[in-house]
Amino acid sequence: MVTEEFMWDREADVVVLGSGGAAMTSAIAAHDFGASDVVILEKSGMVGGTTAMSGGMLWIPGNHYQLEAGFEDDDEDVVAYLDALAPGQLDPETLMAFMETGPEMIRHFAEKTPVRLHAFTDFPDYQPYLPGAKPDGGRSLDNEAFAFERLGKWASRVNPTKMAYPVRGSLMEAITGALDEATLAEREARDYRGLGQALAGSLFKAVLDRAIPVEFEKRARRLVKDGDRVIGVVAEDADDKDFRVRARRGVVIATGGFEWNEKLVRTFLRGPLTGPVSVPENEGDGLLMAIDAGAQLGNMQQAFWMQSVLELKPQHRSAKPNYLLGSDERARPGAILVNRAGKRFVNEAANYNALGKTLHAFDAGTHSYANLPYWLIIDQRYRDKYPTFNTPPGGPVPSFMMQADTLEELAQVAGIDADGLVATVARFNRMVRKGHDDDFNRGDNSYDNFYMWGDMAYESPYRTLGAIDQAPYFAVKMEAGALGTAGGPRTNADAQVLDWNDNPIPGLYAAGNAMAAVLGEAYGGAGGTLGPGMTFGYIAGRHLGTHIPNR
Repeated sequence: MVTEEFMWDREADVVVLGSGGAAMTSAIAAHDFGASDVVILEKSGMVGGTTAMSGGMLWIPGNHYQLEAGFEDDDEDVVAYLDALAPGQLDPETLMAFMETGPEMIRHFAEKTPVRLHAFTDFPDYQPYLPGAKPDGGRSLDNEAFAFERLGKWASRVNPTKMAYPVRGSLMEAITGALDEATLAEREARDYRGLGQALAGSLFKAVLDRAIPVEFEKRARRLVKDGDRVIGVVAEDADDKDFRVRARRGVVIATGGFEWNEKLVRTFLRGPLTGPVSVPENEGDGLLMAIDAGAQLGNMQQAFWMQSVLELKPQHRSAKPNYLLGSDERARPGAILVNRAGKRFVNEAANYNALGKTLHAFDAGTHSYANLPYWLIIDQRYRDKYPTFNTPPGGPVPSFMMQADTLEELAQVAGIDADGLVATVARFNRMVRKGHDDDFNRGDNSYDNFYMWGDMAYESPYRTLGAIDQAPYFAVKMEAGALGTAGGPRTNADAQVLDWNDNPIPGLYAAGNAMAAVLGEAYGGAGGTLGPGMTFGYIAGRHLGTHIPNR
């Protein structure tokens, strides 16, 4: 398109599409490194994206918090671990960019923004048994609680949490019960929030401090090119009218994944995705624009898998269904997952991303997915002791939870093979009494017994192993969910989007779940999406801030 014939509604040095963790990071970095005029286009009326709904942790090997806590790291160990998780998928240049720049990004935000983190020193890597892993933790960073009163009128613009109630402390404080009543009361009065709320809130405060404008309800639809260079974007406002923004230096696609776009999901993913837990705006807008601009794609079959549950009444914006996170319940003592044959098929305490891949096992005999649908099975003792999907212990039975006095009756209600379920529970209870899961080795490693998931009142392996034998019994139909998709336009080490000849498309960058995940299908530990996503947001912003195009 010829520039002279195009009418712009506004101009900026840098245009960032999206307002999640990667997007706000790129906007802040672009400003800090020399781009004085940065604008964010946000599809919805809220900021924070899926980051605000998440646990908010960042997986960054070699970060200064980790080193200050006495946890040394080694590049060879990091590479060995990631290569074991995603063999043959790692690009040396982008991997090195992540490893070198991640710690730089963390230090920059510690020094120049309200973002406050600390090493969650005993949070193990998700596959602690693989070479190069840190079974005793250190690579995952937790957020200090952030006072939303500091946002003033803008506090209401941050996406809400997935939790039933706000967490007033860091994740470490929340799960260890470190806060006394007086501290909790003070934090509630000042609207302190932890987890992803803290990260999104503190990033948004940094955006506001820099007077970076956020254009709400501006859905980016089309990139504008002059020759081979991307020079701007056409968005739609709330009235479906075009809003044209010229980008003097470049555009950053940070619009999230495509998990809410059924056509794209069916086209690209390795198997069914039935319950995304991200914001419903993640419909692949950035992916479609990148494809139209000639971008090379990568990692399109992968997602960051997560188990979820359909909440029957509440809905997202745009009347889309709401799915609750299902990562904790299955790992506690007295819970198992079974398929329609009533059989266990996985170590229930495994990390959510790895567990999600088992749902795509295909049965050639029945020509169906062997482990879909699947159910969580618990008993009354479990419900009396542990929270279940935002319902407190002993609370009312959620509408999506099925109940029966016997396992046979429960199987009939849920649509599970009764003989299979009865036999599975009996075998599981025998193994619990023996003290070892002979079928899937649940409880054999540090991650399985980590106190975030398990019950620290018991010794290993009983932190995760417990009998199911107290009627009534309960079943919850689970979904093949995802935190977000992991595929998109491929980038180089500067976060520039590549074409199919491996050449950068001038003026076009990508970060977060909108780009091809730099670690492939690897999910190293807590924060395995946000760490790389924010790192490449920082890389994109830094490059845009320090590089002024010739035209």
